[in-house]
Order: sequence, then C-alpha cells, then structure tokens
Amino acid sequence: MTSSRFDLRGKVAIVTGGNGGIGLGLARGLADAGANIAVVGRNETKSAAAIADLGQRGVKAIAVTTDVTDQAAVAAMIDRVVKEFGRIDILINNAGMSIRKPPHELELDEWNKVIDTNLTSAFVCSKLAYPALKASGNGKVINIGSMMSIFGASFATAYAASKGGIVQYTRACANAWAPDNIQVNAILPGWIDTDLTRGARQQVSGLHERVLARTPAGRWGDIDDFAGIAVFLSSPASNFVTGTAIPVDGGFSVMA
Repeated sequence: MTSSRFDLRGKVAIVTGGNGGIGLGLARGLADAGANIAVVGRNETKSAAAIADLGQRGVKAIAVTTDVTDQAAVAAMIDRVVKEFGRIDILINNAGMSIRKPPHELELDEWNKVIDTNLTSAFVCSKLAYPALKASGNGKVINIGSMMSIFGASFATAYAASKGGIVQYTRACANAWAPDNIQVNAILPGWIDTDLTRGARQQVSGLHERVLARTPAGRWGDIDDFAGIAVFLSSPASNFVTGTAIPVDGGFSVMA
C-alpha cells in the first residue's frame, strides 16, 4: 500500500509535454501514485497513446491539445481541466524544445521560439493555474530545468538561457506562493534517452561517448527514472521543500 505521505489518490495533475519523453515518465509516476492526469501537448497521436498508457494504471487521464506559448489556449486548457476534474493540485511545466546553434549563428526568431516554449510557457501556465492551485490547499508546481541550468554548452545557447531562467523563476514563485501553501521546485534532468537527445547525438559529434565517460552511473537516463522524484515533489512528503533545483542526472553534475 502507498504510504499516505506519497499517496496522490484524488489529486489532479497537469503535465505539459506529457505525451512523451521525460514528461511521460513524470506522468507515469504520478499515475502509479493515484493521481488523475491531464496530458497537454500538440501531437494528438502521441497524446492518445500517452493517455492509453496512463489509463492502464487505473487513473483517469485526458489529453488537451494546447499550444503552451498561446495565453488564450492555456486559459482554455486550465478551464477544461477544472471542469473535467473539479480541481488542479499539481502543475508540471515540462514542455520544451531546443535549436542547436552557437550564439553567433542563432537568429532572433529562433531565440524567441526556444525562450517562449521553455520559459515563458512556464510563466503563463503557472500564472493561470495559480487560483486553482491555491484553492486546492496544498498546490505543487514542478518546473523542468536541465543540467544546462548549471553548465553552458556552445550548441545550446537559447536552451541554456531558458533553463537557467527556469531555476530563478522557480525560486521567485516559491517565495511568492509559500503563504498559499504552494510548493514550487525544479528538476534538472541530465542526459536522458529521449527523442530530443537522440537528435543531439546525431548533430553533436562524440556526444554519446562524452556523456558516458562523465556520468558516474555509466549510462544514459531513462524516462522512468523520473517517476520517484515526480511523486516526492507532488506529495505531502515534500511539504517543507520549496525553491529547490534537484539534479536527476546519474551524478553528471558532481563529476570532477
């Protein structure tokens, strides 16, 4: 039986970008702990597969097709989730993308696209979900940063800037919303085996070998490695944890 400290039965979670990759790993963790899930994404085929996966875990899951860079679309998404489930307890801001170019080659529209998708969307979703999170009595926000919140990379200019911003945004929200009993934390994934990083391995020569050489765990991460941290940061077990940025990286960020 799930400990009451980690029991999410009756809770409702929104996971942006929850139809694949790390987002799906996070959503699976929450579903296994009993939370009902709203999967937010733009690819309807992937979302349908995700909610089928989550539904097999004994919870209610819905897909909401949404462009998280569009404030009106996000407002409609929040309204639908509240109407469908009656509440919002957990918001995971996971939607993200990257354009791999050095800073002198990156165009302004490419910069804006990455910042809007990775950082501004977290602001919009959090702002609009705030009333429901406050009303829940113990809201949880989890923002997905990156090891690029700590390190820089020549090929991740806008991505690194957006993920560094995620950490500072997390801290600001944690301070602002503590009186409302809303905890706000960030997860910093390391090198995880996803569609996004498979593309990076094709574009960046030697990346695979360098990652394995620096990661003490000796492997790339798997999306299911995020189930536990998702449950912890969404549950009463983390009620006195706020404003943190927790690496989930197999030791990559502490390797000398």
